[in-house]
Amino acid sequence: MSSLDVPRAELALLVLYLNKAEARDKICRAIQYGSKFLSDGEPGTAQNVDKSTSLARKVFRLFKFVNDLHALISPAPAGTPLPIVLLGKSKNALLSTFLFLDQFVWLGRSGIYKNKERTDLIAKISLYCWMGSSVCNSLAEIGELGRLAASMKKLEKELKGSDKNQNEKYRAKVQNYNDRSLALIKSALDIVVAAGLLQLAPKKITPRVTGAFGFATSLISCYQLLPSRPKSKTS
Repeated sequence: MSSLDVPRAELALLVLYLNKAEARDKICRAIQYGSKFLSDGEPGTAQNVDKSTSLARKVFRLFKFVNDLHALISPAPAGTPLPIVLLGKSKNALLSTFLFLDQFVWLGRSGIYKNKERTDLIAKISLYCWMGSSVCNSLAEIGELGRLAASMKKLEKELKGSDKNQNEKYRAKVQNYNDRSLALIKSALDIVVAAGLLQLAPKKITPRVTGAFGFATSLISCYQLLPSRPKSKTS
């Protein structure tokens, strides 16, 4: 094995990661909310970075509403309870609306569309849609975690007397449970971020709090987008 094989493989994973438009968007999001945390709403370099990065991210999201529109009209996985299906579809509808309206916000903030009052109104409506989608996603993840916990207990009973951690099906369920738990944390934190951007509780959810929570959810998103490492072959 060449001494360059390991760094070459690591760089290949990094290239694969950075080639994702979604990954670049989340890195920019981390910069945006990190700057919001540093500025705490006060004018200066950090606030300028926050605003310019926020505007740049809107270009990344042009026509991205199509993704959730497609998910909205796609059939749900077989066996999914109706309440969870409805929550998932509501999330898709609200997120698609947010991303669709966000394009008009970009037109207004970039100076192409001149009506500032209407742009601010559209921005406010879009943020409410995003907050609603985060609420729906949080509730859906809670429901899915409950289903997973029940199926894991059932599998544990079936595997009684053997090492459950050696069972591939059980390990897959544990991994799924951990992934959904992380997604739930992210959605719950995003509700606070949306409330901060909407200034629903300005004394409690300050720009610094909004920035801190937004930075945390950005790091979670960056982690979720990491490519899986290939399994090493054993002789």
